Amino acid sequence: MNNKRTKTANVLVHLLLLIGAISMAAPFVWMILGSFKSLGEIFLYPPRWLPETWQWRNYIRIWEIAPFGRYYFNSFLISILGTVGQLATCSMAAYAFSRLNFRGRNTLFVILLMTLMLPYQLTVIPIFYVMFKIGWIDTLLPLIVPYFCGGAYGTFLFRQFFLTIPRDLDDAAKIDGCSPYKIYTRVYIPLSKPIMATLAVFTFMWRWNDLYGPLIFVHNPDKMTVTVGLSTLQGQFWTNIPLLMAGSLIALIPTMILYFTMQRYFIQGVILSGVKG
Repeated sequence: MNNKRTKTANVLVHLLLLIGAISMAAPFVWMILGSFKSLGEIFLYPPRWLPETWQWRNYIRIWEIAPFGRYYFNSFLISILGTVGQLATCSMAAYAFSRLNFRGRNTLFVILLMTLMLPYQLTVIPIFYVMFKIGWIDTLLPLIVPYFCGGAYGTFLFRQFFLTIPRDLDDAAKIDGCSPYKIYTRVYIPLSKPIMATLAVFTFMWRWNDLYGPLIFVHNPDKMTVTVGLSTLQGQFWTNIPLLMAGSLIALIPTMILYFTMQRYFIQGVILSGVKG
């Protein structure tokens, strides 16, 4: 009797998961199919999933109506450099907060975490003022350099992971004559692949999908990003929805490739980062 109830419960759970998966995937499938439709087919009622005539040219027109190649280059530049900056600075800060003893360590860490409660919209005006004073407005530097100054979220992730590493490794490295910097580079960094992959995926996605920052700091069309380029496809009175769907799908490809490439490390890092507080 208990086995039957267990099997029934498992079937119900898997059925609910299947329904949830379908409901989550349906909009994405609709976007893929809609990118191959004509503008008239998008507004048909009742709607049709499959296009009558596959409009493959939608993906060519995207590159013709706007310099999306340049947009892609700018997005890759700020995303990759921002990710590298976060991995380097957050890991160093986390090592200091988790392994080095200095006065006010816990207080500084709490203050750092408190910055997570400040919305970006609240700090954008002083940041813009600073960038204006140093002459970085209308350049990509405001979208890159701040990410080489650490971050509360990345530091927290690394610190939680470093706390799971036994201190015996530190003691063994010190016996071999390693300085704190060598312990960080030769012991902690090689063991941090899961959490590095986790933060890399998060940071790359945040930088790639950022629309607010480029709109504020960049005015030159040659320095715009993919997200800003997609926003130009939306008109006040008329929008070519199939082209917008095609462009959105193209913009998704880099983040999807990154996630599936690092999926194993990503899941492992999410689990390990919360093991010990």
